[in-house]
Amino acid sequence: MGEILLHEPLPPVVPVPLSTLLGLPDLGLRQVAGPAADTLVHAVHTSEMADPVPYLLGGELLLSAGVAAPARDADAYWDRYAARTVEAGAAALGFGVAPVHTAVPPGLAAACERRGLRLVEVPEPTPFTAVARAMGRTAAALRHQGLHRLAEAQQALTAAAARPHPVPAVLSRLASHLGGWTALYAPDGTEALTAGTAPPPAVRASLARLAGRLRPGLSSAARTVDGLHLSAYGLGGSRPSGPARAALGLSVPRRDPADTAIAGVAVVLLSLLTADRPAADAAGRTAALVRLLLGEDAAGVAGLLGDGTGRWTVVHGRRRGRGTEEAAGPLAAGALAAGLGTELIGLDGDGLRALVPEGTEVRAQQGWTLGTAGPVDADRLVEGSADAARALRRALAERVPLVRHRADGGAGLASLVDEEEARALARSALAPLEDRPELVETVRTWLSVHGSWDRSATALGVHRNTVRQRVARAAALLDADLGDADVRMELWFLLKRV
Repeated sequence: MGEILLHEPLPPVVPVPLSTLLGLPDLGLRQVAGPAADTLVHAVHTSEMADPVPYLLGGELLLSAGVAAPARDADAYWDRYAARTVEAGAAALGFGVAPVHTAVPPGLAAACERRGLRLVEVPEPTPFTAVARAMGRTAAALRHQGLHRLAEAQQALTAAAARPHPVPAVLSRLASHLGGWTALYAPDGTEALTAGTAPPPAVRASLARLAGRLRPGLSSAARTVDGLHLSAYGLGGSRPSGPARAALGLSVPRRDPADTAIAGVAVVLLSLLTADRPAADAAGRTAALVRLLLGEDAAGVAGLLGDGTGRWTVVHGRRRGRGTEEAAGPLAAGALAAGLGTELIGLDGDGLRALVPEGTEVRAQQGWTLGTAGPVDADRLVEGSADAARALRRALAERVPLVRHRADGGAGLASLVDEEEARALARSALAPLEDRPELVETVRTWLSVHGSWDRSATALGVHRNTVRQRVARAAALLDADLGDADVRMELWFLLKRV
């Protein structure tokens, strides 16, 4: 009945209900003493030590054949053994019949009954290793099922968060996935929204009290009332440092790691949806992005992104690999927004686009390759986006997590040339490639990685032979010998001006 902090969801090894192991016909296990209520087994451990406490972490199915049991005063030995096993926090004791004992000792069964320790008989044909292997297989299967449920729930909850009335939609979807009741509590403790089949009034009141006790130092708590599992989670977006905060309450018939993980997805979404934000500022930025997406010129929406004096760093990104189901979930946008320090972020499959306010340092993000442009005015976002895209291609080619584009190219010899004259020269010299943008980008990328075919292919997402063909075609159109270092240097100078 006491409150407990909830741990991280979906651990690497998912606990297995003892009843599941008892139901495996190839093991032939049967419970002969102890409580009838089910329990979770976190591991299987075999030990013939007279005192098992130093070797257990808690939650194990301890297996023993009773090798150390004395012939005299056996009942007293079994009573001490059962007491120490309970003290160690074991989930159950499995006793192997044969080769030492032909049956479960009555004194051990009586001791387990007195101490409230579940006692399982392991029949003679079943080796202890078979129990351990069955535990591993079952735990892996349960984890796979949990990950599948979590992936489905993530998709459904995220889709609900995108609906016109996202908060009630998320609550309803969460109640459906968990088969229970959900409630959103305002900071003053009142029920703001609910979904699902409501529990009895006493349980409902108990959940409200549980949610009301949350503080910044206690982000979640749980208890069991009348066979229902109650959980409360503080929503970080609503006055996280004050004496009270909005909370999500759950009343569900079961609580397993997958259910806890699904609840965690909803907590993050609801925290984002209920977070206090400057409404006018957010609305203006959203309107700007919508108009940009619809093709309006960047200069026409610059004022919506600020007072006209703000500058922005454009970020392009590509996800590295495919990752695990946990790492590639639909909450990636929220995590990246926090990591990059901006709300102006969008994901498109494995691609990323973001606008970061000037003054916020763009840092590498785990699992992503990023390219950034230098800060630009709002009316030059298109140019900044092109520079960020080039930086991303270079980062992919060089296999580094982050590349920053230098708009001025540094203070080298190029700075001695008039920029307008350089642009005019570049347009003239590269005129044969004017209608072949794929050739321009291929040569640019190929030169940026010092003529590496493989790294160019990686950056461009094409086959290395395609890179060879494009470079050869560009050289033919330009009538240039790209084997000459001077020619390559001049071409690189020209490409930086288009």
